[in-house]
Amino acid sequence: MADPVLDEVDYLLITALQHAPRAAWQKIGSLIGLDATTAARRWDRLAGEGLAWLSCHPSTAVMGDAVVAYIEIDCVRGRLHEVCEQLVEDAPLFSLEYVTGSRDLLLTVVLRSHADLARYVGFRLGGLEGVAATRTQLVTTLHVEGSRWRLDRLHGVVQGPAHMPERAPAALGDADQALVLLLARDVRQSVERLARDSGLSPTTVRRRLARLEAARAISYRCEAARAVSGWPVSATLWAAVPAADLNKAVAQLSGMRETRLCASLSGPCNLMMTVWLRSIDDIQPFEASLVQRIPGLEVRDRSVTLWQLKHAGQVLDPQGRLLRSVPLSYQWDDSDAGAAEAALLERMRTGGKTPPVHP
Repeated sequence: MADPVLDEVDYLLITALQHAPRAAWQKIGSLIGLDATTAARRWDRLAGEGLAWLSCHPSTAVMGDAVVAYIEIDCVRGRLHEVCEQLVEDAPLFSLEYVTGSRDLLLTVVLRSHADLARYVGFRLGGLEGVAATRTQLVTTLHVEGSRWRLDRLHGVVQGPAHMPERAPAALGDADQALVLLLARDVRQSVERLARDSGLSPTTVRRRLARLEAARAISYRCEAARAVSGWPVSATLWAAVPAADLNKAVAQLSGMRETRLCASLSGPCNLMMTVWLRSIDDIQPFEASLVQRIPGLEVRDRSVTLWQLKHAGQVLDPQGRLLRSVPLSYQWDDSDAGAAEAALLERMRTGGKTPPVHP
């Protein structure tokens, strides 16, 4: 089977939806020189083939004290795919990548607290026989994230990645979270359908959406399979930057076309970035350019993604095409991990001794 190819109109369509994911087809079509019916039909083809998709999830900024962490996993020989298959359904698992370098898998997780993260790493990951070792780094600041990245095909629109919003978004109440979950199933569904399924009035749905979108409390994504995006190589770099130069480094990275993600970390490599490149040959020139722009920066490790099995809650094939969705949820409760933790706490409380039985 021949590899799929996108034409320029497809790229324009994806770019338009990146800027206005819920806009009427008439507006989308007018931006790219198509009528509404043709624009909708083209999108249905792309989505049907898994070459492009729309998704929605809560912004991490509205999760209060939520913890974002990167977890590196070393797998037992021959059990990597078994581990992936067991993890891909985990609701707080934002991304799951099979990568090169000194780790087999790179995970991004978002959880409610440090206690939840400890339980996830120690008892969820620690309970998988195919996991040989894990290493965890906390995100102290998320500077740039992928929902702001654009294909850069439309003129007259501000392009490139952007900083996270300065003002704190509104917290998500129960009704807001239910609305986001409905949107995650179909980003472009009508207000009337959202109202019917949520039990809210159309006016209330419009008001809530306007408030959440203005505060960037929810993140919309329009993605293309990386193999056909024009940016087929995803590289993650770990760098050490002097504290005095960190703001300069973030400003430089935020303005670079290749930057998909930039985060400050808790470990000795205090800056992590994910960049999309045109070819594998671009990695070293990109690093050289980075060091030239930021003399204090030292790249200490790097990896290239071989297969992004899960991305922003979307399960992908090795070419990056969409297979299905797993809605993201940071409200993680796992009975097996919880039971294992409770048993450990009981042993710690009693010193491993069986409590006496009183008549």
